Amino acid sequence: MNHEAEPDTSSQTQQRPLSTTHLPTTPCSVVWSKGHAYVLESGLGRARWVGCDDRGRPIAFTAAELETRGWSLTRRAS
Repeated sequence: MNHEAEPDTSSQTQQRPLSTTHLPTTPCSVVWSKGHAYVLESGLGRARWVGCDDRGRPIAFTAAELETRGWSLTRRAS
């Protein structure tokens, strides 16, 4: 039986720093902007951030547009 200690990752599951300055690039990543969640979709062509506007209509942004709007990894009160 192997009694080597394995690293405990249960309480430290890939925590991201709070001061992230670049948008995530992993497909299905989620960020928040102006109270709305946006998911990174990649497919044919360029990747885009998709979500819904204030009326529930679908909306998509490029990474540059989302950078201009401002974003965070956590939801913030408006």
